[in-house]
Amino acid sequence: MNNITFISTVHKEMGKCNADALCAILEKVSPEIIFLEALENTYSNYEKNIFSSFGVHHRKLEIKAIQKYCHSSPFEYVPVLDNGLSDSFEKKYDLVCENSQFQTMLDDFNSLASEQGFLFLNSAKSIYLQEKMRMFECHLLLDNKLNKAADKDIDAYENSMMQNIYSYCRNNQFDKAVFLCGVAHRHSIIEKIESFNSKEKIDINWVIYGNQSV
Repeated sequence: MNNITFISTVHKEMGKCNADALCAILEKVSPEIIFLEALENTYSNYEKNIFSSFGVHHRKLEIKAIQKYCHSSPFEYVPVLDNGLSDSFEKKYDLVCENSQFQTMLDDFNSLASEQGFLFLNSAKSIYLQEKMRMFECHLLLDNKLNKAADKDIDAYENSMMQNIYSYCRNNQFDKAVFLCGVAHRHSIIEKIESFNSKEKIDINWVIYGNQSV
């Protein structure tokens, strides 16, 4: 059976959320396949070469952790993004970050991530705080067309990752894999896992890191 552990991450190192800590989690799970919220060119051949030749680590937390993990175990790296975040999302994010109350909420979240690490990112509390920020965004933007467009784009962004994972699983057999994805997507991805499991005719056992199988 294909077993996939879903692990929420951040993309930049901060305190206990660092590449060594994520590598330690990977070593415990021991995946043969690593699905990552990344584009094909996020980890370029040039970057792979300078790492293999000179040990230069990538700036993205997850890829740096993967580079460290490769010293202990062989695996296949599978980026699952078709496209990056849309202009509407970037504009929405820039707009809400101008609000001092939202910025305080974001800073508080990042402080908890820095202090508590991946246990916090993969907890019910992180979902609650992320949802609280989403609700505040909606309150700020009300019925703004930009908000609706950004939400639609994020839904498509997440669906494409799930579709690419399921497409891979249709054509490949493995024992253990992980899916590393930014914490802002945690609640939505967990819901999509349940939805995809109910409609896709593929036997996948999902394990939510910090939670139970679904």
